[in-house]
Amino acid sequence: MMTPIKGIKRQCQQNKNRDKTVNDLFSTAVSRFRQPIESLFNWLIQKTDIQKAIKVRSTKGLFIPIFGKIASAFIHLIF
Repeated sequence: MMTPIKGIKRQCQQNKNRDKTVNDLFSTAVSRFRQPIESLFNWLIQKTDIQKAIKVRSTKGLFIPIFGKIASAFIHLIF
């Protein structure tokens, strides 16, 4: 999993300035990669209300409603 780089506490200012450009470029690249994926999952959650599927007790009982809701969301998107 790729995540943006966080600053290190108690790091001297000289090292922070040296690494800042590289860290900013990496964080920007990660954000550009993750944003469309997070948007897709947010859209799926909004259209299918998929988070209510947590209440099921078996794997089979979980996959049937989830795949049905995802299929209906994509059909709704197409038409």
